[in-house]
Amino acid sequence: MQTSLVKEKLLIDGEWVKTDETHKIYNKYTGELFSEISVAGEELVSRAVAAAVTAYKKTTFAPNDRYTVLMRVAQLLDENSERFAKMIAVEGGKPITDARTEVKRSVATFQMAADETKKLVGEIIPNYNAQGRFLYTVKKPIGVVAAITPFNFPLNLVVHKVAPALAAGNPVIIKPASDTATVTIKLCELLEEAGVPKGYVQCVVGSGRTVGEHLLKDQRIAHYTFTGSPGVGKHIQKTIGLRKATLELGSNSATIVHGDADVKKAAAKLAKMAFAHAGQICISVQRIYVQESIKDQFMEKFLQEVSLLKVGDPLNPTTNVGPMISEIEAERVEGWVNEARQAGAEIVTGGKRSGSIFYPTVITNVKKGMKVVDEELFAPVVTVSSYETIEEAIDLVNDSKYGLQAGIYTADLNLSYRIPYLLEVGGVVINDTCCYRTDQMPYGGVKDSGNGKEGPAYAIQELVETVTVVVNIEE
Repeated sequence: MQTSLVKEKLLIDGEWVKTDETHKIYNKYTGELFSEISVAGEELVSRAVAAAVTAYKKTTFAPNDRYTVLMRVAQLLDENSERFAKMIAVEGGKPITDARTEVKRSVATFQMAADETKKLVGEIIPNYNAQGRFLYTVKKPIGVVAAITPFNFPLNLVVHKVAPALAAGNPVIIKPASDTATVTIKLCELLEEAGVPKGYVQCVVGSGRTVGEHLLKDQRIAHYTFTGSPGVGKHIQKTIGLRKATLELGSNSATIVHGDADVKKAAAKLAKMAFAHAGQICISVQRIYVQESIKDQFMEKFLQEVSLLKVGDPLNPTTNVGPMISEIEAERVEGWVNEARQAGAEIVTGGKRSGSIFYPTVITNVKKGMKVVDEELFAPVVTVSSYETIEEAIDLVNDSKYGLQAGIYTADLNLSYRIPYLLEVGGVVINDTCCYRTDQMPYGGVKDSGNGKEGPAYAIQELVETVTVVVNIEE
């Protein structure tokens, strides 16, 4: 942990650049100043893109070199794991135990991406009605990639964009969330130490209205990979036109607890995952649908588990729920909860705010039209509703503009096979909550939850071009 404030610089064309304008980052729990980051302007963004283009055209970054760099940075990150975990806890407000898990996942993601460098192979195309021709494909890097990342996983979601981009042979320009940018700066230091070629990693910090817009309008960028709100995602797609984008957007993910489920296990896990990282996870449990026959039994156990959650300092290993990213966000959620209460919803527990901390909140008697149901809460708030038949539960889950992930607890093997075909989501988790992700799986949603998939093996396929080669062997 830092003992004195350091004004962090930006990585541009292999150099660490200081700017006059800075962004202050605060400890999300104590409010103390944690770090100060240089902010990029239009000229610096353009310089970063130019450097990436030059590196792409003039620097050979062969697959075996990519493998070596990615494995080396995984090693360096592992060696510095506690330092990174504390940074995540302080500037992101994530409980330290969860922050340590995030670092471990990031190490593994680099290793997985490294392995994928050995699998970038084309294929021979069968010769049907093309006599005298030999057909095959090759995979080549797509070009400069812009990675625009959120605050909630300030390390792992950066790694999920940077590692596949480098594994595919692409230079990458990172624009991290400003309020958690220290982690990205420190990751860039490790990438540089690991031997990434000059110009293959750039880091620019600044607002979406300035830095983000400059990146979107720069035609030299071939691919955008973004995690954030649907509104911004739609703006990105509209602005970049036919250029490619991977968009991981919003969600109000649901989990079904069917009548044949293990109620104790379901209640305990849902109580944990509805409030993990103060609900600031894209696949956080926001809606719970419980079959009417077990609702009372479920609610008794669920509320008991919620009452055991410890709220407080994220650096305390016993803390389960820390602060939200800002007091402004906590105030927004307070307003949404009060709106729901006024519209007839019942606040069973919670509903209180103290600065940037919003206490774990369970709401019942909700209905369509309430923001706590329809919109992405991104907060430690969950709604619980009942249903009679599984068909009704499926309709309730699907009655959303989002479709990222869903979970279901059931002992019915037949239902577990059928339901992935019935739910309008990108991922279905059986006998666990919707809030589950392992880094090797294809991860992404449908509808307003975005398009494209993350997970190194799947992301890389969107970061390479497939070139078809036809050889006339009769000449």
